[in-house]
Amino acid sequence: MISLSEYWLRLVKFALPKSRRDNTNIDMQVRFSNRGADFYSTLKERTENYFASHNIKSTGDFRLYLKTIIFSLVFVSCYVALVFLSPPTWLAIVLCVVAGLDMAAIGFNVMHDGAHGSYSNNKKVNRVMALSLNFLGANAFFWKQKHNVNHHSYTNIEGMDDDIDANPFLRMHVEQKKRWFHRFQHVYALMAYSLMFFFWVFYRDFKKYFTGKISKYTPIRNMTVTEHILFWASKLVHFAAFIVIPMIFVGVLETIVGYIIITFILGLVISVVFQLAHVVEGTDFVTPTNEKSLNVETEWAIHQINTTVNFATKNPAANWFLGGLNFQVEHHLFPGVSHVHYPKLNQILRETCAEFDVKYKEFSSVTGAFVSHLKYLKQTGVA
Repeated sequence: MISLSEYWLRLVKFALPKSRRDNTNIDMQVRFSNRGADFYSTLKERTENYFASHNIKSTGDFRLYLKTIIFSLVFVSCYVALVFLSPPTWLAIVLCVVAGLDMAAIGFNVMHDGAHGSYSNNKKVNRVMALSLNFLGANAFFWKQKHNVNHHSYTNIEGMDDDIDANPFLRMHVEQKKRWFHRFQHVYALMAYSLMFFFWVFYRDFKKYFTGKISKYTPIRNMTVTEHILFWASKLVHFAAFIVIPMIFVGVLETIVGYIIITFILGLVISVVFQLAHVVEGTDFVTPTNEKSLNVETEWAIHQINTTVNFATKNPAANWFLGGLNFQVEHHLFPGVSHVHYPKLNQILRETCAEFDVKYKEFSSVTGAFVSHLKYLKQTGVA
């Protein structure tokens, strides 16, 4: 006699399309060269020596915990004011904008470190922090595979890195199919980014769930009963918290407008920030010549540096709000290290790159990186 959990799992699997159940042999093998491996081994040794010599942990500390408290309080304050206190229209709009920015900050700082296991030494704490993404409407289980595995392992590799295939209206590199409207993508890109989170929550997660694919060549690893339940339960909780409850207390039209403002701000901010690190002038892209294997000519760490750019690393406000995502090179090389340590690691990285003649790339400001991104989209739209 099977247990209730086993019965539920069989029922879920039966309900899925055949492509979702039988997606076992669609992985593409990617191999990186061993040339240049001394660079990463030296960088890793120096980084480990830094933490050992200063007797500090590589995970988060009071700076991260304080930000968690601040961002949580801001979110709760905005939610209570918008839903239960009926502020005037102008103030409601301001609060929606603040809520969108705050939710982005929660994603950058709390969820991101939690999903990478760098928030705390405690795995349960990391899991709870990662699940903040579920409350925001997306799914941490899918995101970890999409981001931690695909994006970090196969950065800017077509068909493997879902981040560069996220929007069919944007052509991220010249090997992708060009359509007539791409010549205008630098004009409408911000609108596309604004819609990104809404489609992430209500379309892309469900597409991954029912097709069983994170990206073209990557299947989703088997979901446990708990993960299936979390997927559906968190979607319902998000819908109830952000749509149903506000409609009851505020009104239908007001809720729709408010939700649009929040998700537009959230989608715009997180999309732009992630694009500034990889989709700008001077970054490399790789396109597989077949669907079975790909041999990358550079060592993995060198590939990360070739496809990744830092920006505004000397800007304290950007560092605080972005959760270290402007130190994207350090993050890709040491994803298990909390972002609060990236400014210190940056000096080690620069010195090691200079020693091994590895080209380190950085924009001095957010504006400079943003302008480069738009220029790149314009060039790629007509190339």
